[in-house]
Amino acid sequence: MSSSPASPYREVEVLQLLVSPVHRYSGRPADGPTADPDGGLVGQVEVRRQLGIVGDRYYARRAHRDAAVTIMAVEALPSGVDLRQTRRNVLLRGVDIDSYIGRTVELASGGSPVVLTVNRAAPPCAWMDSVIGPGTQRALRGKGGVRCTPMTDGVISVGAARFRVVGQPDSG
Repeated sequence: MSSSPASPYREVEVLQLLVSPVHRYSGRPADGPTADPDGGLVGQVEVRRQLGIVGDRYYARRAHRDAAVTIMAVEALPSGVDLRQTRRNVLLRGVDIDSYIGRTVELASGGSPVVLTVNRAAPPCAWMDSVIGPGTQRALRGKGGVRCTPMTDGVISVGAARFRVVGQPDSG
């Protein structure tokens, strides 16, 4: 990562947050998802550096450290679809998060800001056709959200937020 200065904040909105202690999409999509005992949607999440979202199914799992927090833009979703179907952790309005792969960003939503390294795309899976509707997996290609590593401890809350790039990819 280069040492270029941070970009100015842009105003965004955290629309939803999902913390799920269980995997709902396992097995075959035709069999349907398993129940989520808590429903998953919460008003705020506690994020821990290098570990993820406290209480989430991927928290502190070594195999998921570079994908511990998933973020998606609402603008990419069909009307009426939310995190309960996509199973991402953070739903944002006002930023094309898929275009920030390779960058380090900061999301400030009232509590301690969270710095995240945006590692890679979170491609939509075949489950999207089952739980949202036929053709959804294809429609979400390239805009299915991103997988991130939290670089700081912090809190993300539903509501108005500020977003900025704090690190650019290396140019060399």
